[in-house]
Amino acid sequence: MESSLPSVGMVVQQFAQVGLLIVTKKAMLSGMTTFSLVFYSSASGALILLPLCFLIKRSARPKLSFHFLGCCFLIGLIGFLVQIFGYAGTFYAPSSLISAMMNLIPGITFLFAVLFRMETVDCRSFSTLAKSIGTVVAISGALVATLYQGPPLLMLPSHSNLTLQPLTQSANVLLGGLLFGIDCVIASLLMIAQAFVLKKYPVELIIMFFYSCFVAIFSLASSLILERDLSAFSLKTKTRLVAVLYGGFFGNIFQLTIGSWCVRKKGPLFAATFHPIGVVLGTAMGVIFLHDTFYLGSLVGSIIILIGFYSVMWGKAKERKLVDDNGVNNLESGGEKAPLLSTKDAN
Repeated sequence: MESSLPSVGMVVQQFAQVGLLIVTKKAMLSGMTTFSLVFYSSASGALILLPLCFLIKRSARPKLSFHFLGCCFLIGLIGFLVQIFGYAGTFYAPSSLISAMMNLIPGITFLFAVLFRMETVDCRSFSTLAKSIGTVVAISGALVATLYQGPPLLMLPSHSNLTLQPLTQSANVLLGGLLFGIDCVIASLLMIAQAFVLKKYPVELIIMFFYSCFVAIFSLASSLILERDLSAFSLKTKTRLVAVLYGGFFGNIFQLTIGSWCVRKKGPLFAATFHPIGVVLGTAMGVIFLHDTFYLGSLVGSIIILIGFYSVMWGKAKERKLVDDNGVNNLESGGEKAPLLSTKDAN
């Protein structure tokens, strides 16, 4: 039962993530800025996490050293960029495209894992070939979904006055896809950074508290410098208040804490394997709640991305089986160091 908890946690996280996508897009369509949304969500998350941190035994708490705070600063900076680019892409692109492009994360995570020597690479093995080809296919699918719109397949009549004004529909999709593509790259880097930090400091709640604090500081400073408009922080509408409260708890606390715990237990590539669930959820909820139009390009691109995604996952499964088989043999021969992204449970 305990071994299945990371899988259950990642499934629930996907539901929370799609819900966050819906409420934040509604808030931004009502006029709320990205910086103020990130600030409120991060600040409220930090306030909720603060008393929870004291529940951790004193002996298990890390010392507030320069190295520890520097690590929190780093993942806070990366997380800030993830949220800014992610929310900006969400504002312009339909939920179906955003949900599909989330599946780029496993392939990009694999590339970063190889770059930082967290993944073993054997150019002669089928597993490495599958992961490499899958990454290229997934990126190609994202380009198709972004650059090709096609005829509409599914849409509901909209009764809302909140529509995108700055650009045409095709330009919105192109800009949103580009912004969210950058977001996927930075999100993959964040997962790698989390793996390094949590390996040394396995205290998710405290890490997420300082993470939220730094993200709030970055977003507040950026808003004051770039926008210089205090009215952007107004919570005058119910939609904005709900987005802030939901983002603070389900975004910065529940979602990130569960995700960080799963990264520590199973590795960053395992955590990324559950993003396809968000494709179905994001498409359905986007059409129902946001009245998004589902285009043929999004369908074709999503299928290509999923093919690439499962190619990466097949390669990872073959590699995992090889590691497990070698682990059994190594019990007799003295053992052998497993890669950092091995999916064996942490002690």
